[in-house]
This record gives sequence, C-alpha cells and structure tokens, in this order.
Amino acid sequence: MKLGRSRLLLYHSLIWVLATADVPGGQRPGCPAKCGDVDIPFPFGIGKECALNNAFNLSCMSINGTAKPSKKNFEVTKISVRDSKAWVNTTTISWQCYDPATGGMTDHNGQANFAGTPFWISDVENKIFVIGCNTLAYITGSSYVIGCKSTCKNVALMNGTCSGAGCCQVDVPRGVGYYKGNFNQNYNTTEIWHDSHCSYMVLMEKAAFNFRTSYVKSTEFYDTYNGKFPLVMNWRAGRLACEVAQKDMRSYACVSSHSVCVNVTSTNAKPGYRCMCSDGYEGNPYITDGCQDIDECLKAANMCGTGICENTPGNYRCSCHPGYYMTNGVCVSKSKNVAIPAMLVVGLGVGCGFILLSLVFGVLFIKHKLKVLRAKKLREKFFEQNRGLLLEQLVDKDIAERMIFSLEELEKATNKFDEARMLGSGGHGTVYKGILSTQHIVAIKKSKNTIQREIEDFINELAILSQMNHRNVVRMFGCCLETEVPLLIYEFISNGTLSSHLHVEGPQSLSWRDRLRIAFETASSLAYLHSSASMSVIHRDVKSDNILLDDHLTAKVSDFGASRGIPIDQAGVTTAIQGTFGYLDPEYYQTSRLTDKSDVYSFGVILVELLTRKRPNSFRSSDSVSLIAKFNLLMIKDKLFEILDPQVLLEGAPDVEVVAALAATCLRLNGEMRPTMRQVEMRLGRLLGTESNTRHEINDEQNYASFQISNDEGINCSRSFPR
Repeated sequence: MKLGRSRLLLYHSLIWVLATADVPGGQRPGCPAKCGDVDIPFPFGIGKECALNNAFNLSCMSINGTAKPSKKNFEVTKISVRDSKAWVNTTTISWQCYDPATGGMTDHNGQANFAGTPFWISDVENKIFVIGCNTLAYITGSSYVIGCKSTCKNVALMNGTCSGAGCCQVDVPRGVGYYKGNFNQNYNTTEIWHDSHCSYMVLMEKAAFNFRTSYVKSTEFYDTYNGKFPLVMNWRAGRLACEVAQKDMRSYACVSSHSVCVNVTSTNAKPGYRCMCSDGYEGNPYITDGCQDIDECLKAANMCGTGICENTPGNYRCSCHPGYYMTNGVCVSKSKNVAIPAMLVVGLGVGCGFILLSLVFGVLFIKHKLKVLRAKKLREKFFEQNRGLLLEQLVDKDIAERMIFSLEELEKATNKFDEARMLGSGGHGTVYKGILSTQHIVAIKKSKNTIQREIEDFINELAILSQMNHRNVVRMFGCCLETEVPLLIYEFISNGTLSSHLHVEGPQSLSWRDRLRIAFETASSLAYLHSSASMSVIHRDVKSDNILLDDHLTAKVSDFGASRGIPIDQAGVTTAIQGTFGYLDPEYYQTSRLTDKSDVYSFGVILVELLTRKRPNSFRSSDSVSLIAKFNLLMIKDKLFEILDPQVLLEGAPDVEVVAALAATCLRLNGEMRPTMRQVEMRLGRLLGTESNTRHEINDEQNYASFQISNDEGINCSRSFPR
C-alpha cells in the first residue's frame, strides 16, 4: 500500500461512468454498445453524440491493459437501466496513519461532490465504515454530520462483525450529494502504532464489505481493494417532475413506446424523473422502440402447464390442445358423450353451480380472514416490539398505556394517509394532517424508512416528548406502535416554521418584537429541557427549521429524534456526532462530547439568524467565510451594522446591541464560557419586560454576570449602529 503524505483532497465532481446494463444492447445506432466487457446502455454513451447529455458522456480508456468506461477518477463496473443505479470504483477513502519519521499522524480526507449532476449516493446499498483501534471519524455534508467510534481497548474483535470493536458502521443519510471524510485528531494511534498503524473511513457498498480483524493491524484493508472501493449510485434522466417533463417532448427522455415515467427524489428533495418499460416489456426506455415485448412463453415453458401458450403484446394467453378444455387455468380431457336425462343435467348443473359458488365465496372469505389475521399478528408483533423499546426509556411506565392509538384510528383520521393530507416531508419522515374521532386536528409523523436507526430515533423522540410539559415544546398526543416504525401524533401547528417566516422574499419579515419574543420562548423551552425536566435533555438539533409557529406566532420547539437524555448528575456524554451543519457546536464536533452548552451554541446561531436574516447553513460572504465567522469578525471590528437586517436596525435599537452581545457569548468556542439557557432566558426576558421564572433568578443572577460581554473583552457594539 502506498499512502502519500500529501493532504491534497481528491475533489470528485460526478458526471458519470457506468456499465453492464440489465438488458443487453440499448444504445443508439452507430454508437459503441460496449467498452471492453462492459455494456454501455443509453442514456450513457462513449462521446457526447452518443450520450443523452454531457452528464452521461463517458470515456473508454485502457486501465492496466483493459478497456473500461470511466470519467475523471471514477471507473465503472455496472449500470442498471431498469433500477436507475450505477456501480463505480472510487478512491474517496479517508485514512489516518502514524508517521514514525515525525512521531505524529498524517492523514488524507477523501471527499466527493455530485452537486449539479443527475447522480447521488444510494442510502440503501451503501454504508459508512470506520476501521481502527482508537478512531473517531465522520463525514460532513452541506446539512449533516454523521460518524462513529471504533476501539480495540477491552473488547474482543471478531471477523465479520462491525459494531464498535475495531470497526463501526453507520447508515448513509438520505439523498447525499456531497461528503467529506474527517478524523477527530484526539483519537489516534500515536501510542499503539506498533500494533495498529492506520485508521480508515470509507463510504462504500455494504455488500462488498466484510470486516477482518487483520484490518486494524496492517494495511490489508486498503490493499485488498487496491485503494479503489465500490460505491452504488442512483441516477435520474431529468431534473423535472414527470408531469412537467412530459410537456416538452423535445427533451423528454422516455422516448420508447410502452415506456412510463416515474418521479424520483434526489438530494435536497429536488424533483426528477426516470424511465421504465411498461409491465410485460423489457429493454431500454430511453431509445426508440427500446422496450420490447417479453415472450413469457419462452421465459417459462410451463406458463400454461400442459396447454398451449400464445404470446400477446405485453401479456400471454393460454389455450388447450384438441380434446381438452380449460377450467380454472388447467386443461382437462373432454369426457365421452353419455345420454343423460335433461332434468338430471339441469339438476346437476344447478347443484354444481351452487357448490362451486359456495366454494368460491368460501375461499374468498377464508383468504380475507387469513389476510386480516396476518395483519393483526404483524400489528401485535410490532406493538410488543416497540412497546418494549419504549418502556425501556420511560420513567413513568403508565404514560405508554395512556397515549397509544390504534393503526385503524389513524388510517381513518388521515383517509389512509392520503397524499392530499400531507403537510410536509423531511429526512426522517412524512407528516400528515389527521382529524381524530374527538374532532381534534393533529399532525401524524410517519417514517419513510424502516431501518433500525429510524425505529430508535422515533422511539427516542416519543420517550422524550411524552414526559415533557411546556407551552413552547410541541405537545405529543400519543403514538401508534402497530407499525414497524411507530407513528407519532403531535398537536397540529398550522403556521409553518420560524425559517419559513424569516426567510421570505422582500424587505419585510417578522417584526423585531416578534423575533425577540420567539427567541425568548425558544430559550425558555430549552432551559426547561436542560434543567426542569426529570432528566436533562439535550436537543442536539436546534435550528430555525425545528421551531414551529402557531397562529399567534408562539414558538414550539419540535423534532426530538436526535435528542439525548443525560442524568442530572452528569455534565455530558460522549456520543456519535449528529446535527445540522451551520448550527453544530464546534467543540462537540471536535471532541464528540455532548453537553447542554452544545444547545446554547446552536441557539446563539439562531440569534444571529434573527439579527441578520441570513441562513447559517448556506451563507458565504465575499471572502468565503461562514455566517458565524463573519458575525464575530464584524463584532470585533465594531461594524456589525454591515451584516444586520435593515428591518432590525430600523425597529430594534437599542435592544439589538444587547441581543448581539448575548449571541456572541453563546457562540464562544469554549463551552464552559457560554451561559446556560436559563441565563439566556432571563436576559431576553428582561428585554421583553417579562418576569421569567423568578424562582431561578436569585440563584442565577450572580452567575450570569460572568457571561456579560464587557469592553475588556474587546467586543463593544455600542458604536456599531447608526443613530
């Protein structure tokens, strides 16, 4: 293995490369259908004139003496037109190795970028794997951070097992279009390098990975794949929804007769479509007459049993040989004619018909009963499974019994989860509007995926919210445990999110007074979570998208899937990194140590967002720095007015100075130097003229003074605002 010491990041811009179609031959006339032993089906092609567009334009190059399709640093191994998937070999592995020459660590952070292309990483076929004996690694993207920790200390390593001992794994977030690998430098092999020299993190096809204990002791893992790791990609033909794409037949990709358009969702919930052959047809829907009839009679010789199979367009038909007739799909020999009295024939016919009709109804009735019984058994299985997981986390076991809804009731409330009742869709699930039998209007959250992590997140959110009681925390009405991933039932908040109200077109957004009140209400709810509940709860994903507003613009903190409960007597917990980029506490990001001050940092970001009306996870200044970095820089330079929302400058003075200073304290890099959420709540309450939780005020009054921004700290914004 040759691991260079260069820190150059391999930045891959994906415009793709793929091969081996499911049905051979699906290329335009005159265009190469193969590159080496790999089929190149349209919309892919060798050269621009043979591809649907430049995104699908491939090169056929010699790699180690063998012709293979490729584009830039990607080598193609398989293309599936039917499934709209592609298999490629990538070099985007991240590694961290001990260097005996320097006595320190050298690393390489692999990354890939598929933005602006029709490709994204499959969250079903791939996983993130981390290999090492003292390793904490994670990938970051435009809106997520996710990773895990592996160790060899006091654990037994096993071949084929990747659950934290020498190897750990996490699911790939849905719709990943960009990622970058990272290592936490506090976890390294400087003291154990004789036994474990290198650590690795790779996003790759999960079916191709099999952990070996020897991977942590040598470079065998890297060498096994020769530095190239298989990755499964999804792709789409166009970036419009079917109903829009079909209006312009000049660019519409589903050109074959007997083809259908299917809507797909890639990164950031952006619409798109792919093409498929209709039922009974197979081939390539992207070329003229590419979808060909399937001759079922050749595919299965016994399709019609002993009868005659006749192929028809998109289907087939069965008939019988002379001397036989068809009954219930089976050819039966005709009996010899025997003289039978007419009345007997009629009687036998009526009797047989009645018996046959009774049998048909009986079979249908039994099938229906069996179906109902199976569904009931499955619901009971999921109920017991989820109830057990829930009871493990609940302090008050009676809560679980009082909040349970049946699946039948929720299906009735949502008209069987009709799309017309859909309120919105996010990374964890889809939310529907429901009307209960009591005429209460509720929001019902239904998971998109059935992976174990989703089940655990839903159970976690249910366990936390069921024990919360605060006017600014979204109220949990109950749950349904009869599905594989529980359904969650919340109070219906009809007025959208803080983000949707704040980031609107035009000069006017929420008034300064509303922004200040929403900040106070959010701080109040977080302070309650941290200190007033039976167990300190860290939200871990505080952001404007997770703050709902009702008809009176009252704040309701929501989405507790990532939250963690920490016993009151513990200051924090070491855990896998999770959160939203732009709001994520950098101290937690570096150390994996989650404390209540992590929420304080995220709340500080929201204060900056309220002051500036700029999105923290997408803002980039002219000098390419983040919103928070720009905010802190302008605070120091006494030029904060340059980034503030003009509406805030007009309506907010002099409160703006205080809020900006408060935000700066929340954003301190050292978590111990940040205020508590209770102290933040008190300060905002004073600005609003609200007596906030006076029972805590005496205890916290002196403590808060240590977090005041003073002129001695070099941050004084009193001259930053035009008078």
